[in-house]
Amino acid sequence: MRWLAYGLGAVVALVLLVAAVGWTLPRDHVAALTARIAAPPTAVWALIADPAALPTWRDDVQRVERLPDAPNGPAWREHGGERPISYATELADPPRRFVSRITDADLPFGGAWDWRIVPDGDGASTVTVIERGSVHNPLFRFVSRFVMGHTATIDRTLRALGRKFGAEPTPRPVAVETLGA
Repeated sequence: MRWLAYGLGAVVALVLLVAAVGWTLPRDHVAALTARIAAPPTAVWALIADPAALPTWRDDVQRVERLPDAPNGPAWREHGGERPISYATELADPPRRFVSRITDADLPFGGAWDWRIVPDGDGASTVTVIERGSVHNPLFRFVSRFVMGHTATIDRTLRALGRKFGAEPTPRPVAVETLGA
């Protein structure tokens, strides 16, 4: 019985330690990855800026529900994870830049994805995704920083985008300061 109490105490201590470390981490973060995609900017733009197309290339999106348009373009709700997540277009500058923001206020995280698309040779593009995120829950903040990493979803998404165009890209980190606004 004593070992059970020690084990339970250790679990509680670990959770408290993770929470304490999570509280010390900044709520907001900026993360960015870039990859060469074997498609011209217009083709990349058409895929990423069309919410209805998301389930055709992203494994983590089972279906998309269109919402009333936001002031700057489409709004939608993605279904596929633990819970649906709603997004709105913040900026649409075809075929160079697309920014979408999470609009749900009750999630343990939020933020925006800024897609930058630049021609890269004949029929290819360099695609950079900049995540400006917030992680509100300190336990999830710890997991996001030390277990998953802030770039895990960006990496998975850029790889899926590349596969949609027939190639497996290698996303690599990029310094956000070099990208401008």
